[in-house]
Amino acid sequence: MKSSPLFDSMLAESLRNGHARANGHPTPNPAVKEQEKDVYDAEFEALIERILVRLGEDPARDGLVRTPLRVAQALDELTVGYRTDLAAVLNDAVFEDDGEEMVLVKDIEFYSLCEHHLLPFYGKVHIAYVPNGKIIGLSKLARIADVFARRLQVQERLTNQIADALEELLAPRGVAVMAEAAHFCMMMRGVQKQNSTTVTTAMRGVFKEDTDLRREFVSLARGA
Repeated sequence: MKSSPLFDSMLAESLRNGHARANGHPTPNPAVKEQEKDVYDAEFEALIERILVRLGEDPARDGLVRTPLRVAQALDELTVGYRTDLAAVLNDAVFEDDGEEMVLVKDIEFYSLCEHHLLPFYGKVHIAYVPNGKIIGLSKLARIADVFARRLQVQERLTNQIADALEELLAPRGVAVMAEAAHFCMMMRGVQKQNSTTVTTAMRGVFKEDTDLRREFVSLARGA
């Protein structure tokens, strides 16, 4: 698509003034790495303005004047997992313990973006592990899920990343993760199936080896 004088002028204006418009930054999260001090830069906003022009819109009209900034902020928030330090999320919340029974936290809601269409998918994840001398603060399971959900994702990889992270952090006897999600790329476009749900699992250690334990996890996760 050829650039237009209107777009060229808007792009130049954005490059001059983008930083000045980038106020209202969210409160810094200590778990987020200090990679980019000025996240909402003029170049990012200019790219979003170009998308609006390509869609046939006028970024200068009242309803869209601050949309490039808002979209930049939203995208940074929705992909904060790329810039999050997992060790800082844990904050030393790993403890010695001699428990040997399954620990399960279920119905952890999550929101992510499909890497194929940049459309949302959302649902809940159930996370269980069998300790091997170490346990983790229960809220940290939800935070670990968010670290990987807040990226461009596919549900299959998200499920495995959560399981792999717990294996690495705790070296437990086993880990089980089940994710259930609805995908807007199937609901809003393409086949447009509104009631479909995708279920993915990742089993490690005793959950993979012991059929009864795996069945117990699935039954508890689904509320049976």
